[in-house]
Amino acid sequence: MIALGKYSNLEILRDTTVGLFLGDDEGNDVLLPNKYVPEEFEIGDHIDVFCYLDHEERIVATTLVPFIMVDQFQLLQVAEVNEYGAFMDWGLEKHLLVPFREQRSKMQEGQWYVVYCYLDEKTDRLVASNKLDKFLSNDELTVKALDKVDLTVTRLTDLGWEVIINHKHKGLVYSNEIYRKVAVGDKLHGYIKNIRPDNKIDVSLQPIGYQSLEPAANLIYEKLVSNGGILNLHDKSDPEDIKRILQMSKKTFKKGIGTLYKERKIEIKPDSIRLL
Repeated sequence: MIALGKYSNLEILRDTTVGLFLGDDEGNDVLLPNKYVPEEFEIGDHIDVFCYLDHEERIVATTLVPFIMVDQFQLLQVAEVNEYGAFMDWGLEKHLLVPFREQRSKMQEGQWYVVYCYLDEKTDRLVASNKLDKFLSNDELTVKALDKVDLTVTRLTDLGWEVIINHKHKGLVYSNEIYRKVAVGDKLHGYIKNIRPDNKIDVSLQPIGYQSLEPAANLIYEKLVSNGGILNLHDKSDPEDIKRILQMSKKTFKKGIGTLYKERKIEIKPDSIRLL
């Protein structure tokens, strides 16, 4: 099937002066221009291509890899702004339009924004929107507490960073629970910490509860190895020093070194921890 904004596995039907014509099982065909034709091919072979509308609004195939596909969120840069809206660089020859009505605030050329790509049913064109909330819903959740999830960071609020969960739901990571650098557009793994009665979701960037012992211990161990077997940290260290060096809280650090000590991998000195 030839679908706009997605990859399709299509059959090579014929070779022409302008490129290869590819077809699906439903009798539809699309042009793969010469610039994207592979060096070696046979009529009847199948090829994976991405389909979108070219500058003349014709469906065309490409072997270029787009930065975003339909029904996805991604951080993109504005390449141009004109009377129609902002045009995002998404890795293809024709830029992706964000109409003015789909901009949370007026977009500026050269700036980066998280956008959602969708097929406009009125025009049958691929467009993008910076009004992310309208494409997210917490009404029917597909996640539960302690689940490991994929996150896209969208914006900083007074409470913390808003995130998109699994391309479906909206969540929040509280600022006082972040022990690493975070920026708009970052793709991260996280964990569902709490689901409130109103279906608002609290997210953690660290595994929850006892699950956090093993990752913390491993991280500390790897840091010890890379640092010559010694870290000038201990159970009385300032929390800010621990956060700066290991990007974790003091509580998590103490649990981690406790695990390593029980496994006889480290010794704890008054001013440091050392590999045995």
